[in-house]
Amino acid sequence: MTTAHLISRRRATLMHMTGLAATLMLMAGAAGPARADSYPSKPVRIIVPYAPGGAVDVATRKMAQRLSQQTGQSFVVENKPGATGTIGGAMVAKAEPDGYTLLANDTTHALIPHIFKKLPFDPAKDVQPIGAYLFAPMALAVNASSRFKTLAELIAEARQKPNAVMYGSGGAGTTPHFATEGLGIATGVNFMHIPFKGAGEATQAVLSNTIDFQIASTTGLMGNVKGGKMRLLAVSGDKRLAALPAVPTFAEAGVNWPGVVNWTGLWAPKGTPAEVVNRLQKEISLAMASPDMKAFADGMGADARDMGAEAFAKTLRESTEAWGKVVAHTAFERQ
Repeated sequence: MTTAHLISRRRATLMHMTGLAATLMLMAGAAGPARADSYPSKPVRIIVPYAPGGAVDVATRKMAQRLSQQTGQSFVVENKPGATGTIGGAMVAKAEPDGYTLLANDTTHALIPHIFKKLPFDPAKDVQPIGAYLFAPMALAVNASSRFKTLAELIAEARQKPNAVMYGSGGAGTTPHFATEGLGIATGVNFMHIPFKGAGEATQAVLSNTIDFQIASTTGLMGNVKGGKMRLLAVSGDKRLAALPAVPTFAEAGVNWPGVVNWTGLWAPKGTPAEVVNRLQKEISLAMASPDMKAFADGMGADARDMGAEAFAKTLRESTEAWGKVVAHTAFERQ
């Protein structure tokens, strides 16, 4: 074969390879949007960083059910409790940022930077907000057979017997913990705190009369209240619950303390594609507009909202700042 023939064949091979590479690039470009459009194409894990039965767990399971129905793909809730939600949070932060591992949490997410000296992940940088969707007042709940019939009676005994009236929470540093400490500060009394792995376990302790009361989101309490197993002595916010109009607000019960409104939302690992986040936001919006979710929220004494990533990020920054002031006031020692 002559030199001219060799050069000609090499040129033809080079042109073929160049054309093949261009074709592959075009195919890859076309495949990107297709993959985003097809999300989710396999089951999605939603990590709830608390034990089953609490407010986050209840709200997330309902949302997961709706997302499964809307997308035709399974959204599976997995409980990974421990360390005030940071164990589950770290799992999501370290997960592949592809939209198939999500984190569910409440206002406690804005608290954890103030309660730990060192965290296994950065709540502000390692996970990105997708949206918040359920805003529930918090209520003070006692066993249906409790000796406390009113909030005034509970406060009076706590004032007479410091550290004798016991309350439970889903762990030191959780929203219910600091909300209850806030009540103690407002009334000038000291309660005895009994931490559990999750709000659901604290509820079980109230039901078994192991502890005297808990303050928790209405989302996690209403089932037992409606079932006649628990009673609410007061709710946070400036209005009574439509579902339980006989229960006074804290102000109406004689305490100058507004309480806390607890929101529930979803996060994804940092770096999750914008197309995936946008799809999740659209599905959350669709879910919250459904009669099913509105009825669920009403039944739980909550407000069904649709807060997107940008507004949610702003709420997170403001909540983190506000909780810092509360924690400082309680002289809480970071763990």
